[in-house]
Amino acid sequence: MSRSHEVTAPQPEYRIAPLDMTTWDAFAALTAKHNGIFGGCWCTAFHPREGRNDFPDGQSGKRDLVERGNAHAALVMDGDVAVGWCQFGGPDELPEIYHRKEYAAAFDDAPPYRLTCFFVDRDHRRDGVAKHALQGALDLIAAEGGGVVGGYPVTRVLGKKISSSFLFSGTREMFEAAGFGEVRSLGTKRTVMRKTVEPA
Repeated sequence: MSRSHEVTAPQPEYRIAPLDMTTWDAFAALTAKHNGIFGGCWCTAFHPREGRNDFPDGQSGKRDLVERGNAHAALVMDGDVAVGWCQFGGPDELPEIYHRKEYAAAFDDAPPYRLTCFFVDRDHRRDGVAKHALQGALDLIAAEGGGVVGGYPVTRVLGKKISSSFLFSGTREMFEAAGFGEVRSLGTKRTVMRKTVEPA
């Protein structure tokens, strides 16, 4: 009798690249593939609202931010193709976090970096892309000199399913695995977490 063997597909060898004009086409291709992310957001929701109406759409507005160096993200690359990202930046670059009023009332300080959103190509989900993106963002921050990094992940409730579209800020488990510690809750489902990143 022949014995069947389960074949495990090899994991992709991802690399991290910063979002800039050299990687814009890869970022734009991934975003366009998913209809602009959440109905044409183009990952601009956390950027300042001022000036958004100066552009005909989210794509041109995001491109302007990238050209001016006012948009940062760690892109997860599979070859030359972007399959996901983690957006990061300072409070001035990314002021529009959820529960902003509650955050301002609870904290006198804002860390120099915050992680606001993750996105993963639908064809690469469950491949660890978000974890690569998170570590990639921390590595890019370390290369910039490091500092305190804040995140606002979702705390999942045991036994309750959450659509992946609501996990754009990451999960508490993923942040804990990356060495983040809890600061306090923010709203009913989000947690403020922080980590100090040493300079590279």
